[in-house]
Amino acid sequence: MIEYQVVHSKSPVFYDKFERKSDLKHQTHYCPGCGHGVAHKLVAEAIAELGLQDNTVFVTPVGCSVFGYYYFDVGHVQAAHGRAPAVATGVTRALPDKVVLAYQGDGDLGAIGIAEIIHAANRGEKMAVFFVNNAIYGMTGGQLAPTTLVGQSSTTSPWGRRPGNEGFPLHISEMLAQLEMPVYIERVALSDNKNIMKARKAIRKAVELQKQHAGFALVEILSPCPTIWKKDPVKARQWVAEKMIPVYPLGVFRDRKPTLPETTPPPQRSVAEVLDLGEAKGSAAATAARKSRTKPCALKIAGFGGQGVLLLGQFLAEMGMQEGMEVSWLPSYGPEMRGGSAHCHVCLSHNRIGSPLISTPEVLIAMNEVSLRKFAPQVQPGGIILYNNKELPEAFSAPQARTLCVPASEIADLLGSAKVANFVMLGAFLQKTQCMPRQTALEVLEETVKNRSLVELDRRAVEAGADYIQKQVGTKGAVTQSDGFAN
Repeated sequence: MIEYQVVHSKSPVFYDKFERKSDLKHQTHYCPGCGHGVAHKLVAEAIAELGLQDNTVFVTPVGCSVFGYYYFDVGHVQAAHGRAPAVATGVTRALPDKVVLAYQGDGDLGAIGIAEIIHAANRGEKMAVFFVNNAIYGMTGGQLAPTTLVGQSSTTSPWGRRPGNEGFPLHISEMLAQLEMPVYIERVALSDNKNIMKARKAIRKAVELQKQHAGFALVEILSPCPTIWKKDPVKARQWVAEKMIPVYPLGVFRDRKPTLPETTPPPQRSVAEVLDLGEAKGSAAATAARKSRTKPCALKIAGFGGQGVLLLGQFLAEMGMQEGMEVSWLPSYGPEMRGGSAHCHVCLSHNRIGSPLISTPEVLIAMNEVSLRKFAPQVQPGGIILYNNKELPEAFSAPQARTLCVPASEIADLLGSAKVANFVMLGAFLQKTQCMPRQTALEVLEETVKNRSLVELDRRAVEAGADYIQKQVGTKGAVTQSDGFAN
């Protein structure tokens, strides 16, 4: 009986079925003859041979390979266009025991993502980047890419690339090899079987270096693009060999560990030490006590630039840290120094925060009418809106939330400075929500504001906002009560 041995088969790193299309679960979305299919197989084989499938995080941005997460059965993060090295940096630093791989095209890496790849390589981030260079933008219809050859036509250079107009092609591997930190850089090609075998070895080596956490590695893969080049697959491979390789010569550009100067690592300190909480404040018992007097809250603060919107958010985050809470602060503002729009997201929690972005806040502090109308619909049902005015604007309603009118700007003027309207709102917020003790605000003021006269003015503003809520809530014009609101 003749015994057969399977030499080539589908890698176990690929899913059994590709679920992107219900009727085509056996095939990828790539065009016939596209180099991505070959490159994918080489990467998958390297992961499988090194036993890294359960320890790999794959990062792909926008491009022809955007659907990589449908094919590779590993951990996966989808990045924005060009940002794979930046996202991979975050992954490798957050999960230093993982093998992190990024996969990018030439337009993605060499154009919009050029800063990310240079700085990731310069820092020596522990990742392997597979850079597929087919000298054209493939997914978006064939525009000029940073690697398009001189004389090569594209939809945005129909007369061919002219160095005097579009510049010369970028040589990414040579450029990155000038940096000190990369440990391995090689250029390979998918032009014929011999070169594909060389590409296989290079890709495996780059992955193996990540298994050793050796540092930054990049494999540039010259790849055919039959559809956009308007060639059949055989001719496309020949074009790689005859046209691309002479411009982008194959070979190893870097294969060594960098020599680093001796440095003293910074001392490791606990969170309590960093926040200057002291032993008593940082103890488990003290933490439990602080939790009992604080409440989690997700809020959005909005207004014009110059109203102290972002400062108020920062101050609340400082208070949360003082109370041992998990905090996040995410600002958003226009280009104007004064008068433009500004808002921020603040999350105060007893648990780890998954995202600093707050889509449905529990509380909205609106310092002007524009912000009130823009963000009020986002407030959670039963939430609270604090509006900087004596009364609500005409034709405004927020039936899902309770709106409290606090004339913070007027109160601040009476105190002697319009600049403290944000701290009037702080006092109103603390009094209404009981999110954190008012005393904490006064303590943070003492610690963070160096000008003593401003400390006193801010303190009075906090007290005035709290007093207003105590005295005015429930009076005509101050409150709009929605059914079902829970204090």
